[in-house]
Amino acid sequence: MADMKRDLILKIVKALDAFLLAVPFAVCWYGYYAVRTVAPFFQKGNWVVIVLFLILYIFYGNLYNGFLVSWNRISEMVYSQALAAVVSDFIMYIVIWLLTKYLPNPMPLLAAFICQVALAAIWFALANRWYFATFPPKKTAVIYDMRKGLEGLLREYGLEKKFDIQATVNIHDCLADIEMLHDMDTVFLSGIHSRDRNIILKYCISSGISVYVIPRIGDVIMSGAQHRYICHLPMLQVGRYNPSPGYLFIKRLMDIVLSGLALLVLAPLLLITAMAVKLGDGGPVFYRQKRLTRDGKEFNILKFRSMRVDAEGDGVARLSTGAKDDRVTPVGKWIRKLRVDELPQLFCILAGSMTIVGPRPERPEIAAQYEKEMPEFRLRLQAKAGLTGYAQVYGKYNTIPYDKLQLDLMYIAKPSILEDLRIMFATVRILFLPESTEGIAEGQITAAENNLKEQNTMKKERNQEQSMVSMGENAATIEEK
Repeated sequence: MADMKRDLILKIVKALDAFLLAVPFAVCWYGYYAVRTVAPFFQKGNWVVIVLFLILYIFYGNLYNGFLVSWNRISEMVYSQALAAVVSDFIMYIVIWLLTKYLPNPMPLLAAFICQVALAAIWFALANRWYFATFPPKKTAVIYDMRKGLEGLLREYGLEKKFDIQATVNIHDCLADIEMLHDMDTVFLSGIHSRDRNIILKYCISSGISVYVIPRIGDVIMSGAQHRYICHLPMLQVGRYNPSPGYLFIKRLMDIVLSGLALLVLAPLLLITAMAVKLGDGGPVFYRQKRLTRDGKEFNILKFRSMRVDAEGDGVARLSTGAKDDRVTPVGKWIRKLRVDELPQLFCILAGSMTIVGPRPERPEIAAQYEKEMPEFRLRLQAKAGLTGYAQVYGKYNTIPYDKLQLDLMYIAKPSILEDLRIMFATVRILFLPESTEGIAEGQITAAENNLKEQNTMKKERNQEQSMVSMGENAATIEEK
């Protein structure tokens, strides 16, 4: 009962944030824009405008994770809320434009935005302090097998105030004494085989313990399974990526309309960037490169050239090391930081070689290297390559291939237009986050080398799964108990 009461208070605290940020907009509307509409609204009409802003802000705030009081750093939280506010304010500016029938003065709305950012920072500082004073850290255990180091990652992201890690245990030790989890509030399962994982899941659920699971490839594939009832038996049907023709038609229509509009709107920026690249070193403006799309088909991706012409003069395909990469030109550093180098891919989308949302296209040479260590990497090629996707929104440039594969398979498992739209909007959040373009380590060639040990354990994992029947006597005994 106490937990339900605290959860209700938490929801009220989050709702307070939305109402606080609506106040500057309401003052701005009433004090300036409302009297300048073609036909001044009655009171109900004014409330409709304010409620519309509130709905927009709540939608984008949730989309950009702006209400996660206990998960984000203050810089991330203020950035997310500022982004939600600026998008909501911009949409409302368009609405006001339509209501006034002339281009309104943006300065009052800009002043309201500055107030919104200040209120967001104050709200988060107070809400964060209140949360950790009200909700003590959860007693936490990290159970690992193939993937070690999760406890360090939790601390790196500042989550030690939320999770009090009291035990980091190997799966075999945990199964030998599963009662060690009895007093825990939360359990993280990192790289655990399905048989062992299910034993712990059953125990935790029956004991009221919250569980976070880092999935495996099979888990992600199963997440897209369809429920079937055959012979009076519950069954899960899993198959290759096969979206409906209606979905593909709407998706292609969206690609054509949105990429076409983007090219028209961004034409001045494209022209300026082309001139800057050309004047920078006199080399070609565009960079063409072979990439892989659906079913392994090759196509030429188009980008603004950000590296020297002889960047791969040795013939070796390698990823960028980020800001430390001396192959990147001075102009290239800026267009990469602003993501402008990716804009010519809109032509690829318009031509049908790519789509807006889908797994990022990999180079054939680098994909071949990944597949040597991890044959499942080819599963990404079930869908057409995209400009953005799960791996870009929730991962980083140097995210290891195994995790990129899982992120892409999460998208492939449940294709929908609504999900495509959500990813498009969510992509805006990462455009100005430097960590999303973080390069691989100096001296490396592919992201797989970021954690070569982890890649080797993935190979070991497959060998162990083949002999799983001979491995679980101890686990089976515990499950029977």
